[in-house]
Order: sequence, then C-alpha cells, then structure tokens
Amino acid sequence: MRTNHVLASLLLLAGAPGMAIANGDHTAEADLAKAIAGRTASAPVDCIQLHDIESTEVFDKTAILYRTIGGKIYVNRPSAGLSSLRDNDILVTKSWTPELCSVDTVDLVDQVSRFPDGFVFLNQFVPYSKAPRSAE
Repeated sequence: MRTNHVLASLLLLAGAPGMAIANGDHTAEADLAKAIAGRTASAPVDCIQLHDIESTEVFDKTAILYRTIGGKIYVNRPSAGLSSLRDNDILVTKSWTPELCSVDTVDLVDQVSRFPDGFVFLNQFVPYSKAPRSAE
C-alpha cells in the first residue's frame, strides 16, 4: 500500500502526462473531454464545409473544436504546430474552396497584440454526434 502512495507522489511531482486533473487543476485535455462528453465519435473525415461552422474553440496545445449547424462537433488535433496553439489565439484560415480540409494550415494571431503567433497544420476531423434518443 505504501508503494502505491510513493508511486503516486512521484508521478505527480514528475508532472505525469495523461493525468488530466490533479488537485483541481484543469488541463486542455480534460476540458476537451468535457466538451465532447455524451457524444459518440465517428470515422474521421478529411474536410468539413466552411458554411456549416457556427463557432470554434481552441484547447491549449491540444485541439481545435468546430461546432456546426445541426449540433455536430468536429475535433481536429493538428499534425504540427501544437506548441503554438493557445486558447486565446485568433484562427485565420485562407481557403480557396468552400471546405476546410486536413491539408490546410491555420494561422494563429495573438488576440491582444494582433501579431502572428504561429500556425498549425490541420489533421483529419473527428465528428462527434449526440447519441440518438431511444424510443421507450
């Protein structure tokens, strides 16, 4: 039993990755899990329609969540540039098509200074839908 306490203490001191919440501290991964709670993931898709996007939410160094018309949520975990992704960034997307795709990049602009803050390379979009209600 004492070994378990020592091991737990060492993991906390080391800042063990994968521990979403420690002593009430929230992480971006835990916040993302909360945002998609109660939803079911489907197979990833390469593109989403720009005109369907109602809002976006950035999770620090983790992911971008796109809320679309009809209540579907798409989560994109960029393939590169995550270290630049901050929850207070403005996302600037340049697109020559009506879609946002996994081959696109998103420029990041600091909300306060309005200076460029980096960019991310998008990955596939994972759709999350609410489970259909069962007829009882």
